[in-house]
Amino acid sequence: MMAPTHVTIGLSIAAVVSSVTPFWLAPAVGGFVGSIVPDLDLFAGSHRRTLHFPVLGWLPALVASVVAWIAPSPISICLAVGTVAFALHAVVDIAGAGEELRPWERTNPFAVYCHACGRWFRARYWVRYDGALEDLGLTLAFALPVLWVYDGWVALVAVAAVIVGAVYAVVRRRIPEYVASTSE
Repeated sequence: MMAPTHVTIGLSIAAVVSSVTPFWLAPAVGGFVGSIVPDLDLFAGSHRRTLHFPVLGWLPALVASVVAWIAPSPISICLAVGTVAFALHAVVDIAGAGEELRPWERTNPFAVYCHACGRWFRARYWVRYDGALEDLGLTLAFALPVLWVYDGWVALVAVAAVIVGAVYAVVRRRIPEYVASTSE
């Protein structure tokens, strides 16, 4: 999935949580940060391996959620939403394509590494590739509850995610050509 999809998923979790707590900022910050942190392994480590935890990521999410339930505070709510968004990120990546420059060719079936299992989970291709129309549709669908609950900067982030996702969807299939031409 593309980053805008992850962001709107994290913010939609925040929208649900902020609907049932007196806090609005803490869930939004947690949802946003937790949804993007796994992709920092693009810059350090091995993408979809170093910071993606499709099984082990749920342990801190469970602990943080229980703590937030027992002792709700802005910090506990932020951590709970953030760790759930973090764990869900890796699971959502499994629904898409493998990690490759041209995922529509399906040359790499590996989606996310499972540290608990010691192996790669295979891509499911429910979303054909990052930037496919169904990926953009998910970005838009998950932005809607955010726009329903939030206004201000949180709503602007959701709108920006949809716009960035739409632009990315338009250019996605051209990216391999550009990468190939700049490496020559």
